[in-house]
Amino acid sequence: MTQVTGIRFKPAGKIYDFDSQDLVLEMDDRVIVETEQGLGFGVVVKPPEKTDTSARNLKQVIRVATRDDFVRRQELMALEAEAHAFCNQCINKLNLQMNLFCVESTFDRNKLTFFYTADGRVDFRQLIKLLVKEYNLRIEMRQVGIRNLSKHCGGIGKCGREFCCSSFMHNFEPISIKMAKEQGLSLNPTKISGVCGRLMCCLTFENQTYQHLKKQMPRMGKPLTLAQGKGKVIRQNILKQTVTVRMDDHTEIEAALSDIQPTD
Repeated sequence: MTQVTGIRFKPAGKIYDFDSQDLVLEMDDRVIVETEQGLGFGVVVKPPEKTDTSARNLKQVIRVATRDDFVRRQELMALEAEAHAFCNQCINKLNLQMNLFCVESTFDRNKLTFFYTADGRVDFRQLIKLLVKEYNLRIEMRQVGIRNLSKHCGGIGKCGREFCCSSFMHNFEPISIKMAKEQGLSLNPTKISGVCGRLMCCLTFENQTYQHLKKQMPRMGKPLTLAQGKGKVIRQNILKQTVTVRMDDHTEIEAALSDIQPTD
């Protein structure tokens, strides 16, 4: 059995499991951990719990962050800000079509990762030469999607709340226009797209519920029999579990599912 602890490196970022060994850790403790990229500075979001990890090769929590570690973290944040400004200068000088939005350094200061968005492939070989010459560190250029940019920058969505991606979402789920159709939403792109220009992430939150409820409802155009007579379904209210029926005399009636009978 291994003491497994959940560690997060960014706000609303993915949670990674680490072997905390015999360390006594509590929620929100800052820790230094071993990662594939080098040492990392993270925060405990899941207290240690004994788990069978015989089939997993977990990295270890090295120690609880000390005062010197916090000082070093501040120094690295200053380095990241400086590298961000210098890289933007180089991008403008080389006239590269890319948008740099974040720079991250490993805690042992062995590597700098530059995150950017772009419409296509970018030839940044000359840019990397300038960065290596300036900082004498390992350099990685990582192209990510526009959703990652929104997650990093944060902001307020159309609903008036903080972006879901930057407040609590760990991963991006696939989203399709079919989800908006299932929920009876307007297919106007300006109404179902987020600030990032992609379909809103919240379309996925209730999609399974809508699919389940819709299975119990008569489809559009289906003939129905009510106490008032016969008609056809012209609208569905999935959450209320009612349908609007146009009768043979062209009147419209809203009926609950329990009040209708399908015709032959």
